[in-house]
Amino acid sequence: MSNPATVPTPLQDVQGDGRWNSMHARFLRQAKDSSCQILFVGDSLIRNMEETEEWDELFKPLRSLNFGIGGDCTEHVLWRMQNGELDALSPKVVVLLVGTNNHHSTADQIVEGIEAIVWTINEKLPSSKILVLGLLPRGEKPNPLREKHFQVNHSLSEIVTAIPHAQYYDADPGFVKGDGLIDHTDMFDYLHLTRKGYRKFTRKVYEIVNKLLKYN
Repeated sequence: MSNPATVPTPLQDVQGDGRWNSMHARFLRQAKDSSCQILFVGDSLIRNMEETEEWDELFKPLRSLNFGIGGDCTEHVLWRMQNGELDALSPKVVVLLVGTNNHHSTADQIVEGIEAIVWTINEKLPSSKILVLGLLPRGEKPNPLREKHFQVNHSLSEIVTAIPHAQYYDADPGFVKGDGLIDHTDMFDYLHLTRKGYRKFTRKVYEIVNKLLKYN
């Protein structure tokens, strides 16, 4: 039985405005005109990084590109990686965060989907280092999706190390407090990050990315 999370699939344009295809086309154009050192790939948690002060301060000077699209699942990112978004690039580091939108997938299926993306990036960009970020917790209170993310991260931490030039990194700065709750000042809807949340998250990502650049 095939795993939908590993089947490259363009996002269905159910709303009829073609935004996903427009973003993909824009990424193709940006790639042709870019000499980026760092490529960020993923869903809205990656996409929204570009709207932060930390992006302008930390990542923009490093010639970073942001190929995040809100709502993307592993299968959508896999399709994009296999359909041109990497073809004109040679970044030193690729940062990947995806999987929180795979509500239809089991933890094992999400891991396989992420693994398929990493292998695709490795094949197309054999000289690039790949940083696979662990899924962030979600929901104000403990819930099944949090537990699924924990299972995904545990498996990723073992599987990613077997892929050449790839490593796993948990960039969660501690969004879940001692009482098991997530504060709305970190995640306004208990999924997407606030400015404060991004300050914590992006600085952790910057630390590891900067190290990878130095040893590249």
